[in-house]
Amino acid sequence: MQTLKEIVDFCKFQSFDLNFTRAKAWKEEKEGRVLVGYMPIYFPREIIHAAGGMAVGVFGGGDIKQIIKGDAYYQSYICHIPRSIMELALDKHMDHFDGFIFPSICDVIRNLSGIFKQKKIGKFVKYMDFPQNFLPQIGGVFYQQEMQHVLKYIKEINGVEVTTEALNHSIDLYNKNRQMIDFIYKIRQDFPWRLSIIDVYHIIRAGTVITVEEHNEILEQVCEHIKNDIGVRQDKIKIVISGAFCEQPAMGLIKAIEDAGCYVVDDDYMLGSRMILGDVDATSTNPLEAISNAYIKQSQYSSSIYDIDNPKEYRLAKIVKDRGANGVIFASASFCDPSLLDAPIFQNAFNKMGIRYIAFQYSENINQYKVIKEQVGAFADSIKLWDDEPVLAL
Repeated sequence: MQTLKEIVDFCKFQSFDLNFTRAKAWKEEKEGRVLVGYMPIYFPREIIHAAGGMAVGVFGGGDIKQIIKGDAYYQSYICHIPRSIMELALDKHMDHFDGFIFPSICDVIRNLSGIFKQKKIGKFVKYMDFPQNFLPQIGGVFYQQEMQHVLKYIKEINGVEVTTEALNHSIDLYNKNRQMIDFIYKIRQDFPWRLSIIDVYHIIRAGTVITVEEHNEILEQVCEHIKNDIGVRQDKIKIVISGAFCEQPAMGLIKAIEDAGCYVVDDDYMLGSRMILGDVDATSTNPLEAISNAYIKQSQYSSSIYDIDNPKEYRLAKIVKDRGANGVIFASASFCDPSLLDAPIFQNAFNKMGIRYIAFQYSENINQYKVIKEQVGAFADSIKLWDDEPVLAL
């Protein structure tokens, strides 16, 4: 078994290999394999796996890729991630990808899919609408049809007819993946000093650019390591991060939050890897229906999901309570309409509930953290001074 440091170093390298070297090598090992890039926040990777492919997360270039060409495609008042992804595409970082999936996050991502089509990047481009109607017989059927469209594109490339057995096998692999990620967060809930949030981030993000089989082996080792009493407990508050579900913060910013006196016990970084709560039925005679039902009934809250019958502010409040968190940090990408439009709803509700919070905005290439770090530090200190008050009153 590798040491925890060796695992984290490997995952860190894979997470920010903008040439997707490991995915490319996997594709070249065997004829008929396909690579499908998907943008945040969620995509059912099981269906690509079952079709003999690999779904690869594309989250932009972060703060290590200078944006030059990509700026020509978007206005200055648009979030940073579409420009960053265009830069990757135009610089041929993803030439070995066969297709691209753009989940229905917002209008900006819809437009990005249109640019990919216009530029003929990939053998297919799919803007994938997710159901906003949560009735299985309406939204669920629609979602199954969307997945079938994707499988049709893959079959046109490699000729693979996906079977029930293959889909159930893929579902089982990803169930195990989610179970181990959930275990890591449960350990962090009680012992957050055993594994820093930046290490957790690298470990989970690596799973978007390597095979699920390899990632499961990594997660098994991580889970074994953090069962032990490692690390040193520090005087920090516990917080939940919300709003960073699409454009990812710079790694320095993620680290700065914990350095400023906070343990992040839950977050929506890399939300796609944690979108489904619990297992998907891996024994169904209709696996696409099983995946659809899991999204309808077991999906995490998100600003990109319309859930008027299950308001997201109460779902976030429950996470705060269940994790024993002292407060919430609303971290939104600049110009992120879904996140910023939800912010007043969250904040008004939390004022009534007594949940403490702060808010700031970021971009993926931000490299100055001092102001944010001071803000977070003041927030943490104020909670320590008043820690005799209840965390929240639901």
